[in-house]
Amino acid sequence: MKLVTFQVLEGVDKGRVFKDLAIPVSIGREEGNLMRLNDERVSRFHAKVQIEDADIILTDLDSTNGTRVNGQPVQIRRLRPGDQITIGRSMLLFGTLEEIAARRTAKSPASQVVEPSHTHAGDLSNDDLGFDLNLNMEDLAVDADEIPWGGTDADRPPLPLKMSAAQSARLVEMLDFLHRGLTKSLEKIESSEDRPMQVQINFNEWQILQTVQLFLAKYVREVSDPEGTREG
Repeated sequence: MKLVTFQVLEGVDKGRVFKDLAIPVSIGREEGNLMRLNDERVSRFHAKVQIEDADIILTDLDSTNGTRVNGQPVQIRRLRPGDQITIGRSMLLFGTLEEIAARRTAKSPASQVVEPSHTHAGDLSNDDLGFDLNLNMEDLAVDADEIPWGGTDADRPPLPLKMSAAQSARLVEMLDFLHRGLTKSLEKIESSEDRPMQVQINFNEWQILQTVQLFLAKYVREVSDPEGTREG
């Protein structure tokens, strides 16, 4: 049986340790939650923690004030030791001190999908971003020039349906990772006063955009041809 620990860093319950809770764990203000927080900003049944395919998944239960992991608002997210969860006015630290220390010192697994990058990638990190989505991509292979790009919702390829909670969490994590890279690269774009239809981007941000493009290319290759990726 998988047991999890949450330590309260801020909020009414600051200093409390919810140790060795058996999954699934419900989090909320109401009696009956395995992890009950005395915080009026926490919903009666705010979030749940479950396990699937060895991943620990946090899901927000349509709470009034939402849930954040490491400062980012989330609906569903895979948790790892050391993650910081904000629920209402309460801030939680996931994992025991031993588990967090082990994550800090652990070497990246050889099977990790995203390789370490030493380019100017800013906050793009290489922290267990392995991603496995069982898709048959044969029918999706088209020439790049034939892909519509009008910038509307009608042009957006649909998301895969019937994903498990673990797959959804990993997909959100992957997209958020790439989104952060794009956001960082676009922060310092400047418009040209004498050429209002043009913008300027410096070298570092351009390198981040190229790194994101590289990661996307690797994801496409690894999803569409996993056997070929393992071989070469």
